[in-house]
Amino acid sequence: MTTHPPYPAAHWRRFALAFAAAAVGLGCAAAGFIAAMDPYGLRAGPGRAPGPIMDLNQRFMYPQIVRGGAYDAAVFGTSTARLLDPRDLDAAFGARFANLAMNAATPFEQRALARLFLGRDAVTVVIFALDATWCAADADRRRLTFRPFPPWLYEPGTPLGTIRQVNWQSLATAGRVALHRLGRAPARIRGDGYAVFTPPEASYDAARAAAHIHGGNASAEEAADGASAEEDAGMPALAWLDGLLASVPANAVKLVAFMPVHAAAQGRPGTPQGAREAACKAEVAAIGRRRAATVVDFRIPSPVTTQDANYWDALHYRLPVAGRVVAGLRAARETGADDPKGFYRVLAHP
Repeated sequence: MTTHPPYPAAHWRRFALAFAAAAVGLGCAAAGFIAAMDPYGLRAGPGRAPGPIMDLNQRFMYPQIVRGGAYDAAVFGTSTARLLDPRDLDAAFGARFANLAMNAATPFEQRALARLFLGRDAVTVVIFALDATWCAADADRRRLTFRPFPPWLYEPGTPLGTIRQVNWQSLATAGRVALHRLGRAPARIRGDGYAVFTPPEASYDAARAAAHIHGGNASAEEAADGASAEEDAGMPALAWLDGLLASVPANAVKLVAFMPVHAAAQGRPGTPQGAREAACKAEVAAIGRRRAATVVDFRIPSPVTTQDANYWDALHYRLPVAGRVVAGLRAARETGADDPKGFYRVLAHP
């Protein structure tokens, strides 16, 4: 049996140094590539537009839309507001809208994005689209979801952002940005934050939708524990809403809207959930009156919310309904009166 003498220690040292140098070199190259592609728009600002939206986690993507400074109006909410087209809102309110509603966004996450937006100079219209999570007793404790949330992206100047963004997710997103610049990949979401996330209208299946609506399936956006359904439990997120409205410029239009989920997802009168929703709406109306905001309630049994054919599931309406919501917001703002056809009620008006 032939044996080989061990390699001299000097050989191992050279190998270790070469390996370390290669690792450092590759790491620096990756960091440089990420910085050059700027996937999260750290360099976005007035006069420097953000890059394309190439990652589906809106929590990482939307701060750059705000920093770009192209929009003076915004919608904040969850997926129940994502179908509100900024172009329709532009026409309705004479502003430049971004739709910054995020899938299953908690009130805490919505507040972080709204505060970033309200820290800018020019704000003309803000719309806060509310779901049941704003009425939850544990909103101050259940601040995040399973989706990663980068608080540093919501801080002024994104401190140490160039370093913090160096990870595998950022590298993959930077790669997609590079492909987009080469014309090989489309942006995943429109530059104003808008995207139609529901299935194509041509694929609508009424029977399947009815099964989703009445099957008792809960969404993370509407999930609440037993304590949250108690009428006398606190609603800590409403203090955040009050603070946000207080920070909106006095000459800006302020709208707060309970979104039109299907009647099956609404609290029925005489139930703890129904009593809690009523108490929440009353408090939001009081906040709206105090802050000179129009408060609109689409979360009522109406000709829209009682019709299964208007929904994909108990929370998500079909695309044509979004246009009716925009029209309703405009009419509520202009008239301060309930909808004659019963689609919404106006709870407060300046």
